[in-house]
Amino acid sequence: MWTYRNYLIIYLTPLLILALPLVINTSEAKCGFVIILMALYWCTECLPLAITALLPIILFPMMGILEASEVSIQYLKDSNMLFMGGLLVAIAIEHWNLHKRIALRVLLLVGVRPALLMIGFMSTTAFLSMWISNTASTAMMLPIAHAVLNQLSATEAEADDKELHGGLDNLAFEMNDLQDTKPQKEITEDVTSAFEQRRQKREQKYLKLSKGMSLSVCYAASIGGTATLTGTTPNLILKGQMDQLFPNSSGVITFASWFGFSFPNMLLMLILSWFWLQFMYMGLNMKKSFGCGSSNEGDKEAYQVMKNEYKKLGDISFAEGTVLGIFILLVVLWFTRDPGFIPGWATVLFNKEKEFVTDGTVAIFISMLFFIVPSQLPRFGCCRRNTDISGNHKAPPALLTWKVVHEKMPWNILLLLGGGYALAKGSEASGLSMWLGESLTPLQKIPPFAISFLLCLLVSTFTECSSNTATTTLFLPILASMAIAIKLNPLYVMLPCTVCASLAFMLPVATPPNAIAFSYGQLKVLDMAKAGVILNLIGVLTINLALNTWGTAMFDLNTFPSWANVTRAA
Repeated sequence: MWTYRNYLIIYLTPLLILALPLVINTSEAKCGFVIILMALYWCTECLPLAITALLPIILFPMMGILEASEVSIQYLKDSNMLFMGGLLVAIAIEHWNLHKRIALRVLLLVGVRPALLMIGFMSTTAFLSMWISNTASTAMMLPIAHAVLNQLSATEAEADDKELHGGLDNLAFEMNDLQDTKPQKEITEDVTSAFEQRRQKREQKYLKLSKGMSLSVCYAASIGGTATLTGTTPNLILKGQMDQLFPNSSGVITFASWFGFSFPNMLLMLILSWFWLQFMYMGLNMKKSFGCGSSNEGDKEAYQVMKNEYKKLGDISFAEGTVLGIFILLVVLWFTRDPGFIPGWATVLFNKEKEFVTDGTVAIFISMLFFIVPSQLPRFGCCRRNTDISGNHKAPPALLTWKVVHEKMPWNILLLLGGGYALAKGSEASGLSMWLGESLTPLQKIPPFAISFLLCLLVSTFTECSSNTATTTLFLPILASMAIAIKLNPLYVMLPCTVCASLAFMLPVATPPNAIAFSYGQLKVLDMAKAGVILNLIGVLTINLALNTWGTAMFDLNTFPSWANVTRAA
């Protein structure tokens, strides 16, 4: 039975909840049936997440909630284009190994002292996760971290062996002169035993360091992804849900505004996480952890490992430099499109009457450059390099080809995003959103900061057992309805809960970065749970601190905005 559990869940779940639309024959109940069914399928993953996301295309038209054409259009909205453009940029960076060059360059600057090495790996991983997938940044950084630690351990072991053999040789000479001491055999055993204890202590030290480094990398990947709008899927889901539920909120959540709120929060979470992992796995001996100017042979050899890896990359190529230039151009265009405090270039040139140009427009424009810029400078005559088998000249390939994109693009995420938007549209059209909002009206008596804190705890716990994408998709429409009912700015609950959906630190199965770190074999589930439960709490506290300080000032969260009245009217 257990081996067939997925089939049983797929077949039995609709039958068990079918009474809801049959007994309560209303649009709200029918939409509720679809949401509950999809929630259970998503949480149990009995079907691929992307296939579950397609259910609204079947069920909403059949139940008379939405027309098929109206449901289908939800699967390719502006937020999907922003996501696709961001992913194309990430694929180009990965394809030309630019992310590895950046990572190794930063680590060479930081050095190999344990505490500095940990913060170096965490900051580098977090920065990369802002732009490329959390999974890719973790998969790249962990082997480098373990290679450095293995070199440090091997060098220390080699030094101990030399000391042991040197000590035994000296002992043999001394025993020729001493007659009244213990027999040589006993002294040799004592020395060997002392070095054996030292070996065990060294292995335990590096096991703890390895655990701490693995956790620091996978946690930093999740934390770093929260800093940018395209860093992780939940952020884009919030952007899409805001556009879907509140059409007049255009311009509230942009790349620049999200970065302004989330980047300082990410830095704060990263520093506090580093302190916690430092305390757990390296203790409070800061002098030993930071080195304080001391240096030994092991540090030099571990540093050489990273230096050799960097040398293998060779000089920066034309393709790498071009990708870096295009990436910087993208970031500059995103920040200056509509910075908020002054009119942006898009406002001046295109968006005078309505928002024609969005962050998605910029992302697709920039990503198209990768397909039209060659990966090498054109060479002619005797300087040409690119030839086919016959010796004929051929043009170099573009920075990106469709074959590379097809292999690396996570198309399933686009369907997941669309499924979430379809659910939000169905909830609005069926009246379920309004019914939920009216049911949650008693929450108006609870202080807003308490509501936000409790919801953040709920979401951060729920996301441990479900994908962050599914968690955000399920919670955001409900949170929006609740906020409207109690006359609270919807962003006051939607914004922190979106970030909390990425704080899955306790279980190996919670996120791909956690699973990658766990696959190295040194971590136990208990190790991750002990470190993760405190980090979850740190994350919830820092997000609520950000929400009630600079977040309130940025988004005017103390007032109920006029754009939030649209859903109520619907």
